[in-house]
Amino acid sequence: MLCTLYIKNYALIQELTVEFTPGLTIITGETGAGKSILIGALNLVLGERASSDLVRSGTTKAVIEAVLKEVHSEKIKSLLHIAEIETTSELILRRELSTSGQSRCFINDTPSTAALLKQVGDIIIDLHGQHEHQMLLNTDTHETLLDDFARSAPEVTAYKTARSELQELQHQLNRLKKEAAEIHVNKEIVEFQLNELNSLDLKNSEDESIETEITLLENAEALFSLSTSLSELLYDNEHSVYSSIASGLQILEKLALIDKRFEIHVEETRTAKSIIDELARFTRSYRSDVDFNPGRLDSLRERQLKLQRICKKYGRTLSGLIDLQNELDNKIALEDNLEEEISHIEQQITRQKAELSKAAITLSIKRHQAAQHLEAVIQEQLAELGIPNATFIVSIGYEKQNEGDISIDGKNFAAFSSGYDQIEFLISANPGEKPRPLVKVASGGEISRIMLAMKSALAGSDKLPILIFDEIDTGISGRVAEAVGKCLKKLSRLHQIIAITHLPQIAAMADLHLQVQKSIQLDRTVTEVTPLDHDSRLEAIAGLISGKDISPASLSLAAELVAAAESV
Repeated sequence: MLCTLYIKNYALIQELTVEFTPGLTIITGETGAGKSILIGALNLVLGERASSDLVRSGTTKAVIEAVLKEVHSEKIKSLLHIAEIETTSELILRRELSTSGQSRCFINDTPSTAALLKQVGDIIIDLHGQHEHQMLLNTDTHETLLDDFARSAPEVTAYKTARSELQELQHQLNRLKKEAAEIHVNKEIVEFQLNELNSLDLKNSEDESIETEITLLENAEALFSLSTSLSELLYDNEHSVYSSIASGLQILEKLALIDKRFEIHVEETRTAKSIIDELARFTRSYRSDVDFNPGRLDSLRERQLKLQRICKKYGRTLSGLIDLQNELDNKIALEDNLEEEISHIEQQITRQKAELSKAAITLSIKRHQAAQHLEAVIQEQLAELGIPNATFIVSIGYEKQNEGDISIDGKNFAAFSSGYDQIEFLISANPGEKPRPLVKVASGGEISRIMLAMKSALAGSDKLPILIFDEIDTGISGRVAEAVGKCLKKLSRLHQIIAITHLPQIAAMADLHLQVQKSIQLDRTVTEVTPLDHDSRLEAIAGLISGKDISPASLSLAAELVAAAESV
């Protein structure tokens, strides 16, 4: 519920606070007094575009603040949570506009964006101007309004879930098919490369071992000659190193018997003798194993050349080629696996399309049933509002597609975000006229009454708690005006209603009557808003009947209208 609206330095308003109550609030005042300024200020605090021209002349900043209570909206809570704005028992929307053109927005005293302010405002307040019936004239909302009337939220959720799961499966299928296509295009190349690498029987570090063996074979004669010389030096001739160390050891042992300081050197010499003996044994064995094999050398050189060529061809090292070999092997295996996976996903998609079609049919049936009821309710409301011959149609169509996701009786249809139905409200206000879209209804008075009839029909399901009507009485009078007033009164039992009117029949229905007046103060024009008591309210209604010259007759008629309104 909108509790208060504070406005400072906005257009003709210097500073005022307007307090609202539940039920029906009626705003009246002479033309030009500033009634629409109130609506403009409210629009501004709800996030509409702002202009620095609206700042009252002689001031630097305009401020509009709306305080709302009992706002029970999970969507608003979610929006504020995402924006890291604290939620409280009150919802405070604030807009500041400077003469420099800068605009600042606040929600619950926390800086916000105008976009977020508008999102929040659109959820809690539905503001209807004379030619701006936002929700009802927007075809995109007709589906939502019908679903609200039909109480089909569970069916809509089931459909959206099925559609989301189908889209995810289709996304997986497209990804797998793309991968499979890429592999298929390169399949011949992959197979050729894999066969070429497989034929070489590549082994890790083979190039290094080949290089080592080639070096040994190329130097076989030198290795044999050098190892022979080393063996003779160490052990095989009369004055070998081994013989010399052995003789020296004998002398050291004798010295150690006399002087203990030689004992440590005896042990060192014995170790040296063992080392020389082991080295001599290794050298003799090595010499006997030296391989003189020209055929093996040629074979290794040929293998080395093949490896060098294949590495150069692919621009990789030997280990890189082995990695490539594994990659190619995996690609070949992947194509087979992808075909199996694609087949499995396609089967899932077929089943999911059947589930989606079932959900779409269930939802559509409920919408058709509700549409028939809604048509009857709207036409009854329009008759009460002075359009007795109106024809209201809820048009439900479909879009056929050759390969649509929804299949019914062998025909395929497009799957939209909330069903396969395309819903639009059509109206004919006069006999013989073909029903047309609401946006094409020419008469402003008819638009207002059609909109009011829609709101009355949808009142129990409409999630908007606050409805604001700016001059809903355009083009009507007399009995129709009375009917409109009664309709607003009844609607206000379910929603807080704020309406600007010039008609006494509507003004008499008010639970709260606000009078907008314009005066001159200190040579400046000022707009003020005054809540009326019983007597001043009768005078205001009488003024709507007879103008400035209020007569006893007009006061009497005003009293009759108020008394009659109390019985509605």
